[in-house]
Amino acid sequence: MSKGTAQQNQSGGEIPVVGRRQPCPCGSGKRYKACHGAEGGAAKVRVNRPFEGLAAECELVAMREFVPSATARLPLVSGDEEIELATVLPMAAAGLVRTDGTSFVGLQVQTKSGDVSRDLARAVEWVRQAEPGQSLPVVGPEDAPAGTVPTRLQDLVDPEAALDVRVHEDFSWWMPEGVEPTGEVAMSLERANAAIMPTQRLEAEGLHAAYWVDATDRAHLRWVRPEPEERLVSALARLSARGELALDSDSRYAGSFRAHGLLVPVWDLDREKHPTEWVEPAVALGRRLDEALASLDERPLDAAERRARDGLRGRQVTVR
Repeated sequence: MSKGTAQQNQSGGEIPVVGRRQPCPCGSGKRYKACHGAEGGAAKVRVNRPFEGLAAECELVAMREFVPSATARLPLVSGDEEIELATVLPMAAAGLVRTDGTSFVGLQVQTKSGDVSRDLARAVEWVRQAEPGQSLPVVGPEDAPAGTVPTRLQDLVDPEAALDVRVHEDFSWWMPEGVEPTGEVAMSLERANAAIMPTQRLEAEGLHAAYWVDATDRAHLRWVRPEPEERLVSALARLSARGELALDSDSRYAGSFRAHGLLVPVWDLDREKHPTEWVEPAVALGRRLDEALASLDERPLDAAERRARDGLRGRQVTVR
């Protein structure tokens, strides 16, 4: 890109040219020379929070990262077609159209760009043109004209719409009703079903992207949160210092992991309890957390809370 020109940012506005050692105005956190000022520009930018700006961001992160088998109808702005978002598709395809005409795009796929949102949008555009029985193995390399920004998921779906996530016990939904899988699809289905950890979405008013997961030796609550990491950790620390961070006496805070720019706190749970028994404690914890978040604007952390925060920062967990 020549000096004096500008590229577009992710929401369509222009990114001004700045000094090569200055932070890139796109917000990537990189220097301009390593981001939009580099040869290839936006095509090489890694987007750390690809679903930012969408009301469904937390659910999208959960489906992308740890929910094994789930589907949700994409709330497309066009409103004239039905495309299902899926966690995993046969052979980890990026998109497919079943023989009955039902269209799917997959979230847990390999990508070849630095922007998961852009790759998903390209899969959506592909299934719109595909014929029944066709599948897209992987979203290809970026080939948009220099200086332009390709379509992203934010351009295709209603940004205010929530996702109605449907969690499945297995992957039988891969096949149309009455159709038996054969060949590679049958083998892929068998492997996928064998790898599933029982998972249930906790559903209640005000409770979003909170999932109970049976990890064999214990159960977990994995809760994708939308707040900035530092603010969320401070609120969790405030609850920890009060002894209010657990859901109840049969649970404990295990730690957290980062996923697509968001923090996902994790609690160890007594796996003898039914998943629905954790809904009420999770709602109560959510209220305590909201109160702690609001109090940060009025009162900074005291010494005990800062010590709790330092301890929480070191408790990273691995989910795979």
